[in-house]
Amino acid sequence: MTTTPISRSPISPSLIATLPGHYYTDPEVFRREQERIFESLWFCAVRSADLDRPGAFRTVQVGRESVIITRTRAGELRAFLNVCRHRGARLCTEQSGTVRRNLQCPYHAWTYDLDGTLIAAPNLIKMPDVDRVAYGLIKVALREWLGYAWVCLADEPPSFEDTVMYAAVERLGDAAAIEHYGTERLALGKRVTYDVRANWKLIVENFMECYHCATIHPELTEVLPEFADGYAAQYYVGHGAEFGAEVKGFTVDGSAGFGKLPEVTADQDRRYYAITVKPTVFVNLVPDHVILHRMFPLAEDRTVVECDWLYAPEVVASGADVSKSVELFHRVNAQDFEACERTQPAMSSRAYRRGGVLVPNEHHIGIFHEWLLDRLGDAHA
Repeated sequence: MTTTPISRSPISPSLIATLPGHYYTDPEVFRREQERIFESLWFCAVRSADLDRPGAFRTVQVGRESVIITRTRAGELRAFLNVCRHRGARLCTEQSGTVRRNLQCPYHAWTYDLDGTLIAAPNLIKMPDVDRVAYGLIKVALREWLGYAWVCLADEPPSFEDTVMYAAVERLGDAAAIEHYGTERLALGKRVTYDVRANWKLIVENFMECYHCATIHPELTEVLPEFADGYAAQYYVGHGAEFGAEVKGFTVDGSAGFGKLPEVTADQDRRYYAITVKPTVFVNLVPDHVILHRMFPLAEDRTVVECDWLYAPEVVASGADVSKSVELFHRVNAQDFEACERTQPAMSSRAYRRGGVLVPNEHHIGIFHEWLLDRLGDAHA
């Protein structure tokens, strides 16, 4: 495939060139991202606990493919392409639901067990040569981590440990640090879905830096004063942004939240950590809860973001009011996504034809750009 070399203007030595604007607007670039990133790497699809019983399913858009994740009668999660093996009809047309015993195509009634095996079809008994396993649903690789099901469409998926899990090690500097939050044991306290009219990379870039924090995040910088200086938590390996001296909890008004999670260490207490798991996941760690974003890029200028607030099970079971901790990051999300939507139209401007610039404390966004270009096989600047 022919790729277009990147053309960037000479810039001051203090600054770093960004991607040119067409990387955020060109449908062909987005198609290659679907093929070489979303359909080739591990993709965080669904919270495992959402599929809480045999027959529960959810369909998820991964690149250009619709994927079904379901729980079998043995209690295991399985993932398949959402395509009937007969004539290619979409098997599940709803985003989520529960089936009693099996998955049945609404077109010709080909029927599959929850493990993907073909178990019935009109006149199938007259076709004894049909291998019910070979004509079962196409399986998709699945791993569980942090209480979520991650899927990969690649025929030979990359190492989960060296890609997904390594992101936490790379950011926190310690393989065990993220385990102290026990994310897989937490309960869902709140979920908000945002439909953002912006390219997915603008959202990633925004999350990775705090140069904008003093400008658009007044509530966040009250809780995390160092963010007002423009240095994101992700700028330093192992660093967590410290709560302000008068702040009692990670809440919209700095009031107390809940008791810290049992295994959170003294060094992690009263600190905020942020992790980007490429390509589409953000993990936010604070002492009493975890906030996890999953992005679903649907077009070059549209991204759905699903954000979960996770708490100790007893907090959720008690009916405790989590609104003040939810409201803090909900405001941050709304502020960030508005900024991304304000940026998206300029990506097609002649003023951004050759891109913009990054300041030194945004250098890690430049590293993200290099990773992206390498995945796409594009020429570097």
